[in-house]
Amino acid sequence: MTANYLMMTLDTIFKCGILIEDTDDCQGYKVAVSKDTPHQIHRDAIRANLNKYTRQAYNMLPKMDAPRILDIGCGSGVPTIELTKLSNGEIIGLDNDKTELDKLARKLKEEGLADRVRVVECSMSGLDFPDASFDIIWAEGSIVAVGFRKGLEEWRRFLKPHGFLVVHDEIQNLEKKLEQVSICGYELLGHFTLSEEIWWNEYYAPLDRQVREQLRQHIDDPDVLSLLEKEQKEIDMFKENPRLFQSVFIIMRKG
Repeated sequence: MTANYLMMTLDTIFKCGILIEDTDDCQGYKVAVSKDTPHQIHRDAIRANLNKYTRQAYNMLPKMDAPRILDIGCGSGVPTIELTKLSNGEIIGLDNDKTELDKLARKLKEEGLADRVRVVECSMSGLDFPDASFDIIWAEGSIVAVGFRKGLEEWRRFLKPHGFLVVHDEIQNLEKKLEQVSICGYELLGHFTLSEEIWWNEYYAPLDRQVREQLRQHIDDPDVLSLLEKEQKEIDMFKENPRLFQSVFIIMRKG
């Protein structure tokens, strides 16, 4: 499996949709109506199986009263909504994928959380917040788009003194990444891994069952079949190289 394919896989799982090139700044947000396919809705439900690890990472932070959180690469917001419930704080969910942000905006409205989350359409390279704006920066699957060290270095200024950075990243080069934490001006509070067994039992096995079921249901729909073929390719890649799909949460405090 290539590094590029790993990055695309994390983008798919975590709904990153981040563009690396410079585009718009982060001064506002846009919300419009779009329709989800049943398969997309179910994939969000499967992704929610991993929320227990979002909770585990959040609980490694000290208790804070209504923290201000930046969720980078929030996509359709499965972890974003979980963070909103966990923190009782104010969250900015940032992504450049308008379709995914529209889905998040609708879910926030349905759950009565729209007053606590601001949805921002923005490239990861277009971040334009004042220094020391956030108590926590959260990035599940998105730091892979810019590189681990670059993300740590560039995002540090947006944290308040002794603020926290939590990333969920691919496990490759873990020892080097842990060394870079202190080099980039952070204190390592802890880390934990999601094994290949976790990824299979809680994500890919349910996805595999769903893909097979929908293949039977949509056998005459070429558009849905095309989408399902892409999903099946990812599942097959996991089966061929499950160890490469392991991931790690890394929890840091700004020094």
